[in-house]
Amino acid sequence: MKSNLEIAQAATLRPIAEIAEQIGLEADEVFAYGRYKAKVDLSVLTRLADRSDGKLIDVTGMTPTKFGEGKSTTSVSLTQGLGKLGENACYCTREPSVGPVFGMKGGAAGAGYAQVVPMEDLNLHLNGDLHAITAANNMLAAVIDAHILQGNALGLDPLSVTWKRCVDIDDRALRQIVIGLGGRLNGIPRQTGFDITAASEVMAILGMASDLFDLRRRLGAITVGATYDGEPVTAEQLHAAGSMAVLMKDAINPNLVQTLEGQPAFMHAGPFANIAHGNNSVVADRVALKVCDYVVTESGFGSDLGMEKFMDIVCPAGNIRPDACVMVATVRALKHHGGHLDDPRATRAQGLQAIETGIANLHHHLKNVAAFGVPCVVAVNRFPTDTDEECELVRRLALEGGAFAAEINEGPAKGGDGAVALAEAVREATEQPSSWKPLYTPEATIRDKIEVVAKRIYGARGVHYYQAADEKIAAYQANGMGELPVCMAKTQYSLSADATLLNVPRDFEIPIRDIRAYTGAGWLVPLCGDIQQMPGLSRTAAVYDVDIDEHGRTVGLF
Repeated sequence: MKSNLEIAQAATLRPIAEIAEQIGLEADEVFAYGRYKAKVDLSVLTRLADRSDGKLIDVTGMTPTKFGEGKSTTSVSLTQGLGKLGENACYCTREPSVGPVFGMKGGAAGAGYAQVVPMEDLNLHLNGDLHAITAANNMLAAVIDAHILQGNALGLDPLSVTWKRCVDIDDRALRQIVIGLGGRLNGIPRQTGFDITAASEVMAILGMASDLFDLRRRLGAITVGATYDGEPVTAEQLHAAGSMAVLMKDAINPNLVQTLEGQPAFMHAGPFANIAHGNNSVVADRVALKVCDYVVTESGFGSDLGMEKFMDIVCPAGNIRPDACVMVATVRALKHHGGHLDDPRATRAQGLQAIETGIANLHHHLKNVAAFGVPCVVAVNRFPTDTDEECELVRRLALEGGAFAAEINEGPAKGGDGAVALAEAVREATEQPSSWKPLYTPEATIRDKIEVVAKRIYGARGVHYYQAADEKIAAYQANGMGELPVCMAKTQYSLSADATLLNVPRDFEIPIRDIRAYTGAGWLVPLCGDIQQMPGLSRTAAVYDVDIDEHGRTVGLF
């Protein structure tokens, strides 16, 4: 089988104008970026305001491994499978961050014959959105330091400044830095750091804004620190929000691309699910729901991260509701959680036993979906090394765990033809009653919100708060932020905050070391355990393999 990049580069793409016309977009609502990419003007939402929404399908997964379980691949192949059934379907997904693309992923647009294209453009700063976010974020950081240096009229306490600069690269050396060295002309020295762009609040704001004016309002509501008297200081008070909005006035419009089989794909915003809210933009979902009958949207990592945030944060804020969920599982991940750990000496019987042990993790995630009242179909994303016996065992155990249906997905090898059975099951699931509701109400206290997520979704026995977190909770409650939802930042590799605890850990606590207030995005971010908001490059990062060949074409993405 060809590599993902070879398949993508060999594909014959349809002009983006055809894709737009296929779903009823008008010419003045589409702004082409070359032949195969475009942005969609949000005026389409006004034109189609009276049209009923399509069915919304959220794709999530069991606790992932470092191998990758193929959630994007499953989402793309499900969209293509719905197309094979003659349905008007589209895919909504996040924009890849350059950091993970050159770090651990090497590409983030699907795999095999279930991809979104053009692959290189998607993975390498699509239509400039992430650059706009980075520039807006760092402009605010520059304004903060200039304000402190040039008289500090607001009385902003430099030691209270929480706003960080960002860059779309994995760079652990920037987590903790000192700025302003070199004398007074270079600013006032203080300790700060960088976040990766995908974890920045500006990225979160892009994901949640309903239009350009809401984007402008949310940027102004960003809290950067406090005065010496303890009063919050915002970007609006610093007169920075207007310029930030101007930098992002094109970025607010969703990007339109396509699958390998010609279905529309909206790719917009790229927040991580372990350190941000992990879903594509609300406006992309809303546009897609107006122009397509079935919308497949993807939440990052497992149900404990992206899906929980989709249900508790995105849906209430965007006034959208899910009709069904798809839970991605793999034989390899189940064996990993069952203690198999890819031992090449393991016998067939040992492999099957590992699946039976690891299925507890999948069952836990199915319970998480059920807690929100949404029917769930399990997609067994098949890899070439998986046997029929193993796949059928996973299907049977998934049904025993409460799945509405369970089907094998062979989209990477067969495209939409390999996902028809999955698409049929998902289509049927969307016709079932969905009693979706969030886990908590805005009136619940900050501690109650954290603890309901920790106990009901993670399975923790309780929560331990560090002193810094205790102090922040008291301050946020006093400053009127108590009604904000919580966006938990936690490792993706375990239901707990300890990445080494596999399967379904028991008798553990969730440690909250600190809490950040994202007042523009509209939530609080509890930091669990040692989670970092700036990743670092590994010894085997993809950056070492990406290059240009003798014909000037990209190689090394996968």
